[in-house]
Amino acid sequence: MQMVTNLPVVLGLIATLVLDGCHPKAETHEEMPRYEATTPFREDTSILEAYVCQIRAIRHIEVRSLEKGYLTHFFVDEGQWVKKGQPMFKIMPNVYQAELLRAQAEAQNVDIEYRNTQALADKNIVSANELALARARLDKANAEVELAKTHLGFTDIRAPFDGITDHLAVRVGSLLDEGDLLTELSDISQLWVYFNVPEARYLYFITRENGKINETVQLRMANGEIYNHTGVVETIVGDFFNTSGNVQFRALFANPDRILRHGQTGTILMTIPYPNAMLIPQKATFEIMDKIYLYVIDKEEKVEQRLVHIEAELPHMFIVKAGLNDGDRILLEGMRKVSPGEKVMIDLRPPQEVRSELMKLYTE
Repeated sequence: MQMVTNLPVVLGLIATLVLDGCHPKAETHEEMPRYEATTPFREDTSILEAYVCQIRAIRHIEVRSLEKGYLTHFFVDEGQWVKKGQPMFKIMPNVYQAELLRAQAEAQNVDIEYRNTQALADKNIVSANELALARARLDKANAEVELAKTHLGFTDIRAPFDGITDHLAVRVGSLLDEGDLLTELSDISQLWVYFNVPEARYLYFITRENGKINETVQLRMANGEIYNHTGVVETIVGDFFNTSGNVQFRALFANPDRILRHGQTGTILMTIPYPNAMLIPQKATFEIMDKIYLYVIDKEEKVEQRLVHIEAELPHMFIVKAGLNDGDRILLEGMRKVSPGEKVMIDLRPPQEVRSELMKLYTE
């Protein structure tokens, strides 16, 4: 009885399902997805590139002993600024003074012999050859005097140029051998700053400037402050490094206040201009296998995946090298929701408005 009683209910459910399945599909309606979009825009812009650098004095030498002997005095301190010709060290001169006196005495003796020979030659008592030999002995004796003076002079070590001293490698009373290191001297009135540049950037400069590089650069010091004098890139040093693929640039900086020292490090800041650059928002792009893509909306309002080549990066923006045309409409959102070939609706926003909004976020 229970089965007979429930039969009409079952038949009613089946009829309902059949009728529902007969409704035409045209009655279901889904709206086309809608997303924000914009276009590339152009303007003159620039980027600031940073390179770790090494600071070197334009003249940096080792001050070494030129003679043997005991160090009797030093007239400079470590880190002292010295002037050209200023005394720095004194080696005991006694031995060299004695050698000079001996050479002078020998020269006087030879001079007397020469004069006597000259007098005899005038009377034709000695030959011209004997007179020439006497003259040669006198010249040799005079040369020995000059050599002794030179050796004595080497005991008085003076600064070869204006500069700042480094560590003192010796102390008073040290027994010096010829060539022993005394200190180092750096001329820091101007400084060479070396920094490594990748090959792509090297090619940018070398092709744009017809082989001549005369870029103005800034130096950020270790404390984060910008050095108050700008520098100029003077030359490209040598070949590329095999390990890194970089090449070394050298910039010249004035250092009138002696703030910078030989051996310091810092960061070179180079401003790279990009006139009439094409800019797009970074948020409009996505990356696949280290390549940058975006979605372009074609004339049929369909999504097209496009590979773009990026020249440089700005805050929230990319500078496009290739892959886009002026006026191309690019998606700003929904990159994970759409797929190539899909038809979409867009709200096109002015590119400058989009950029202003992004820059506001950057400053915050």
